[in-house]
Amino acid sequence: MTYQPFFEFGTTRNSRWTVTSDHAANTVPAFVNGGDLGISSQDMNRHIAYDIGAAGVAQELGVLLDGPVICSNFSRLVIDPNRGSDDPTLLMKLYDGTLIPANRHAGPDELEARMEACYRPYHTALNALMTRRADPVLLSIHSFTPQLKGRPMRPWEVGVLYADDDRLARALLTVLSGEKDLTIGDNEPYLGHLPGDAVDTHALQHGHLNVLIELRNDLIDTEAQQKAWAQRLAPLLEQALADVIA
Repeated sequence: MTYQPFFEFGTTRNSRWTVTSDHAANTVPAFVNGGDLGISSQDMNRHIAYDIGAAGVAQELGVLLDGPVICSNFSRLVIDPNRGSDDPTLLMKLYDGTLIPANRHAGPDELEARMEACYRPYHTALNALMTRRADPVLLSIHSFTPQLKGRPMRPWEVGVLYADDDRLARALLTVLSGEKDLTIGDNEPYLGHLPGDAVDTHALQHGHLNVLIELRNDLIDTEAQQKAWAQRLAPLLEQALADVIA
């Protein structure tokens, strides 16, 4: 069977929204060290390998927002599609205390093979979704671990990330301020911009509205939780977009 580096859902949907899950899977293609990065199955099921729950949330949001969805089909440890093509962390050798043996001595040829098989096809497909209409909105769904090794617990359930163009993010933060049971991260637990990342490449550089949402991964571990969070977020996202347009 031919390896497929991404999966798309609802490509005929035609709202402004395009929904992405850049770190959707913990798949290691066979051409990468025989499909094994040299770390334990426990580590491959941690946040270091993929964004737990994000793919399910993204797919349900696509249904609710009537927009297409694209999900990667390779672990972020194989190559990270949410990094610029010259970013030194494209191919991580150490992540949250875990050494990645299959990456430790990976050189330019290995990096290029992974770029060609995984990274470039994903971005080509995402570009096609983002150029299907003149006024697309990019919604990027990620998840984060409640606690990094040796670090304090993170207090947020949801993070709203953004870069210089914060129009949609600010509107969403305002809408989310009404959700009194939630602690919302304003550009937390990460800053919302790395030069050449997916949002930069497909939205910021073209002036398109965009927002990146981080959900704490213990809250979206099951299909039921993923659907519930999507159902909660979809009307808030629609309201935020309407507020920007107004």
